[in-house]
Amino acid sequence: MSDWLLRFVKGIFIGSGFILPGVSGGALAAVFGVYERIISFLAHLTRDFKKNILFFIPLGLGGIAGVFIFSFIVSYAFKFENQVLWFFVGAIVGTIPALWHQAGKEGRGKKHYAILGITFVVSLIFLIFGKELFGNGVAQNFGTWIIAGALIGLGVIVPGLSPSNFIVYMKMYDAMADGIKTLDFGVIIPLAIGGIACVLLLSKVADYIFKRAYAELFHFILGVVFASTIMIIPFGAKYTAQGILISIGLFIAGAALAFWMSRLEDKYQAD
Repeated sequence: MSDWLLRFVKGIFIGSGFILPGVSGGALAAVFGVYERIISFLAHLTRDFKKNILFFIPLGLGGIAGVFIFSFIVSYAFKFENQVLWFFVGAIVGTIPALWHQAGKEGRGKKHYAILGITFVVSLIFLIFGKELFGNGVAQNFGTWIIAGALIGLGVIVPGLSPSNFIVYMKMYDAMADGIKTLDFGVIIPLAIGGIACVLLLSKVADYIFKRAYAELFHFILGVVFASTIMIIPFGAKYTAQGILISIGLFIAGAALAFWMSRLEDKYQAD
């Protein structure tokens, strides 16, 4: 029962990565020790099917709960966007020690530091110019919601990639959060179609890369994580003294929560 509840809680946090800007569901899955098992399962659906289904039921239920819970929270919290973003930054910073340890599990050399550095620079440039690319937003229709869903699915396959960042750039984020919160199936159905299709199509690719270039992929992930974290820091915001204290407190709370969850995983990592 404790393992079941722990996987459910993990699922809630992983689900938050599909709705919270700057947070990656795939990276959280990696930190909580279930990413490789998710990819392996999706790439080989018939292998140990019953065992895997039983393992992933609480994780999936938690993920669905997380998406709905955080869609409500986001709608309210983003009235205080600058302060809330510091919580997200703290949450990402809190996961970095575990992700760094995970990346070096099979060794780390100069090549891996180079991959990390190049990925960081390229990702940062891409994210900066991404704002310009989607500056005027895109039309919201069935097709563009499928694209948004595919981006969310890509966030599952590529840990460290925060799909919500791109959806914010496309100026579809508020409508997406409201659509999930109000159970608007005109939004939810195409999001699900795009997400499921992307995950099923790319999971075999990710599984192949993991088996042949584990350390290289994880250092690539770290580069994306570092770049996406910098991008959500509200550098230009103006704060009162009270706002600064609140931001510092939220940053510490986010970092402590994420670090605690990753330490909890070390103690209760499921087989």
